Amino acid sequence: MNGNNNQQFSHNQEGSPPQPPPQARPNGYNQQQPGLTVTSSHIQQVTAHTSNAQPAYGRKKAVVCGVSYLGQKNYLEASSSDARSIKDFLVNNLKFPEASIFLLTEDEEDPSRIPTRINIFRALKWLVESCQPGDSLVFYYTGHGSKERDFDGDEIDGFDEVLCPVDYQTAGKITDDEINATIVRPLPPGAKLHGIIDCCFSGTVLDLPFLSKTDSKGTSRWVDQRIQYAAYKGTSGGIAISISSCTDHQKSGDTTAFTGKSTGALTYSFIHALRKQPNITYGSLLNSMRTTITQEPQISSTEKFDIHSKPLIM
Repeated sequence: MNGNNNQQFSHNQEGSPPQPPPQARPNGYNQQQPGLTVTSSHIQQVTAHTSNAQPAYGRKKAVVCGVSYLGQKNYLEASSSDARSIKDFLVNNLKFPEASIFLLTEDEEDPSRIPTRINIFRALKWLVESCQPGDSLVFYYTGHGSKERDFDGDEIDGFDEVLCPVDYQTAGKITDDEINATIVRPLPPGAKLHGIIDCCFSGTVLDLPFLSKTDSKGTSRWVDQRIQYAAYKGTSGGIAISISSCTDHQKSGDTTAFTGKSTGALTYSFIHALRKQPNITYGSLLNSMRTTITQEPQISSTEKFDIHSKPLIM
């Protein structure tokens, strides 16, 4: 992402964001924090409790994460304001109780709300804990995304999609495998999760089994992303749907065309489409976003459905 009108943020040739100066640290960042190697068991340990998190709030909960990389070379102007725009939209338009939204940005005074790797995992654990049938969950992320070589053989293209927390230089990135294990696998029957991901290389960043493809004639079909003998990537009975700003091989962009200030193109087009048509279908949402942004937005899911008849309900 960047602040140019419909232009894409340029990563380095390997597809990773440029490296920030070693001495640069955002406000609230713990400079003494060592690097973390997170395994499945470690995720369970470090996210068993959420520092200063609200308790579960009924049927609607959201984690909203905007990473700006303050003080770093790869600073993103729009992330913090985009995260707040999504939070306001969830509260004012989709009736999410404000107390049920966990906001992570570098503007927060509470150190547990800085979007470090460990804080993001704690927030995601909070999102799904005590999840029950009928619950509607949202995970929104805007920041840098990247790709890393896949070593467990579950990616068709041989690369894992990853998110970059503010401390990714020392603590590491967050892989699609870890996101799936943390917020997709635990979903019980009757619960649903929507991921809204505004970053580069984000097409399958929730690692969901099915990806919707639309041909030149406008015909949509689901492509099976599963690989035989790879780990199960579905839920425990619920449904997870990801709406992302581009394919796994594209870079995402910001724009100033609509508001006069830098904003994530996916974030703007998502909010604009739902405000204009509250009962919009997934197919109509894709079509609306395609008229607004230069990259190719994606929808992936744990289940196949008719994207042109199913309304988006959060």
